[in-house]
Amino acid sequence: MELYADIRPGAVVRVHQAIKETTPKGEEKERVQVFEGLVLKRSHRKEVGATITVYKKSGTVGVEKIFPLALPTIKKIEVVRQFRVRRADISYAKGTNKRMKEQRVAKA
Repeated sequence: MELYADIRPGAVVRVHQAIKETTPKGEEKERVQVFEGLVLKRSHRKEVGATITVYKKSGTVGVEKIFPLALPTIKKIEVVRQFRVRRADISYAKGTNKRMKEQRVAKA
């Protein structure tokens, strides 16, 4: 079984991750944080330790996060758009405004 088989480099994804916080009163509170960005690469595709690297531009700063796909705090990952790329690692897309051709994504 492959975790999240439809996630490939060139996909724009929304990662919903549960985060536990403590309030000033000392109580624990859980909220879901959404991180939306471009998948730069996917490592160890069919293994349990598979990861994706997601990049997004926040203001003038670029933010890159590595998400293990088997992480229990990840509630869901949804594919928003898919672009056509020819490489397994598209780190070149970080620093430039490359135009990428969009592919149609079948809605499940």
